Amino acid sequence: MTQMPLIFAAISDIAGKVRGKAFPADHLEKRLIRGVGWTPTNVQITCFDSIADSPFGALGDLLLIPDPEAAADVGFSQDCNEHFMLGDITTLDGDPWDLCTRSMLKAALKRLHDTAGVHLVSAFEHEFQLLAPPARDHQAYGREGFELQRVLCETLMAGLKTAGLDPDSIMKEYGPNQYEVVVGPVQGVRSADQAVILRELTRSAARSLGETATFSPIRDPASVGNGVHIHMSFVDEAGMPVTHDTAGPCGMSQITDAFSAGVLRYLPHIIALTAPSVISYVRLTPHRWSAAYNNLGFRDREAALRVCPVTAKDPASIARQFNIEYRAADAAASPYLALAAIVHAGAQGIEDGLKAPAPTEEDLSLLDTETLQSRGIVRLPETLEAALDAFEASATVTGWFPKDFATVYRAHKDAEIAHLADMDIAACCAAYEATY
Repeated sequence: MTQMPLIFAAISDIAGKVRGKAFPADHLEKRLIRGVGWTPTNVQITCFDSIADSPFGALGDLLLIPDPEAAADVGFSQDCNEHFMLGDITTLDGDPWDLCTRSMLKAALKRLHDTAGVHLVSAFEHEFQLLAPPARDHQAYGREGFELQRVLCETLMAGLKTAGLDPDSIMKEYGPNQYEVVVGPVQGVRSADQAVILRELTRSAARSLGETATFSPIRDPASVGNGVHIHMSFVDEAGMPVTHDTAGPCGMSQITDAFSAGVLRYLPHIIALTAPSVISYVRLTPHRWSAAYNNLGFRDREAALRVCPVTAKDPASIARQFNIEYRAADAAASPYLALAAIVHAGAQGIEDGLKAPAPTEEDLSLLDTETLQSRGIVRLPETLEAALDAFEASATVTGWFPKDFATVYRAHKDAEIAHLADMDIAACCAAYEATY
């Protein structure tokens, strides 16, 4: 029997999971207008498929409208074709639904543009691991470790290019069977679209070769974690870079300086959205090259926000390449929701005329609390519960989002925490490994 080609309409939800509904490919034109039906309470499906307390119950109807600009149509083998489109959740009247993560990012990007007249250009770096035991030990950054998975790496990079992304690099990372994949920066919501597409195609490419890939924040507390690093820069209406200023602190323009200051000020309150799993906080500890404090670093991989080095020499190329990197994130977060929180924090910094602190150059874990506080530095929340408390405690931060979002998000995450209540840390890591 000839198979019917299907397209999967999808959204990356609060749990960072990609969910949706498939329709016949020859129905595409009408689905771009009418979408597919969706249910409000779906927002409360956790990453473990439990359903948190929902204000919607069994009531309500929504639409999931696919966006042809956020599509992937990739064949990894004769019998394995991936065709999906990311989209927006709307009301039946076509208005953005308040709890649609993609719509929340669009609102944050509009705020940034309205505030500063700039557009965000960004890219997500991803680390992932393969579940099978490594064929060779002691392969950190190694050529042999790469060669052992060359077919997977080449398959994945080809898939990303086929999907319209700009593959930049892929490498054998430090950890066991750990790899890092990077794509080029793009403007606006498309960057988060690409992050979702990359994660899904990585899993698909691995599956097509008999492997299983996981983006879990950390698989083993005694080993490394898998982070997501978000690189950001700004362009004006003419597409010209406005991130760099030779005379600015660490080379940052006034916009970049104020944006960075906002991110750092509100980072303790947004980290529940960018590192949203119970085990995220096992990774976010000192000396893991992740982020433990709300500090600015100049080429420092222990900083929560890093001013990145450039390799260009001429002024125009330096201006294009210059960027800042948010490091307190992982793939348990929806890229839309994580980026929305960061952009809102940065826009707040611009609106309030904040100035970024001086970059740190020492081991902050050796400094006492009084010294840190005198420099405006705090230890980031050390548990998901503490991070959620900090999120809810900031009327400024919760005010960036639709009025019911904070309540819904807390209930969602409380259900996730409850699912793990009787597990030790090893079991928690295994649970997240299986779902991400």
